[in-house]
Amino acid sequence: MAAGLNPAAVELLKRFNRAFPQFYEQFVSSEIQLQNLRLAYRLYKQKQAVLAIKPEGTKSALHFVYRNQSFLLSDIFGVLAAYGLTIHNLSLYGQIYPPTLVFIKLLVSRDGKALSPKTTDSVCRAIQATLAGTFEVEEMLSVEFNLNAGLERVTTDFYIDPVFHLPALLIEADNQPGLFYKVMYAIWQEDLLVVNANLLVWRGRTRLILYLLGPNGNLIPDYLGQKIAEGMRYRLMG
Repeated sequence: MAAGLNPAAVELLKRFNRAFPQFYEQFVSSEIQLQNLRLAYRLYKQKQAVLAIKPEGTKSALHFVYRNQSFLLSDIFGVLAAYGLTIHNLSLYGQIYPPTLVFIKLLVSRDGKALSPKTTDSVCRAIQATLAGTFEVEEMLSVEFNLNAGLERVTTDFYIDPVFHLPALLIEADNQPGLFYKVMYAIWQEDLLVVNANLLVWRGRTRLILYLLGPNGNLIPDYLGQKIAEGMRYRLMG
């Protein structure tokens, strides 16, 4: 699992991994597992969200770690939308047992390029301020977007994933500015926790599969999941 680690470190990593869903150790590389463990330690030491944006080729990689809460993704994606950033890839791993941390990596760009140092600093400051409750992301977004406008050609579906054994919500819509924010804002309104995500952008359409837990960190039964999927579709269509 983690070649080169001493037995104490291996045992620590195993205990850390038990807080994630069953699929985590099977599908997530040992390199990412170790990176997440180190990020969790940084979070423990600094007592506030771990946030960094670094160049990665022609794009920028945003790394974020914090205790998972339903409003988190709405805040983060709201700031990204407000700064006009394009999201190319999303990697998200959330724990389902205490301390219920969430580890996020986003590949983003602005005007087809990696973020400038000035934009990087501004985005980091805005995210931290939003999480601290000193910056209202909706006020900034309302200048650029009509937040009441619905998404185009929205479909939603709920199912229990047979591999991950988690409730899953599939959302598909035409690409448009602010799409990710509107999806994550709707997730917040339903008080759901996202613990894993898959993203596909293809031929003008965005497909998100969000693996979820309910408001109290519980599994979502199928009958309730179907209601959530239908409610999400109506929210997203405005």
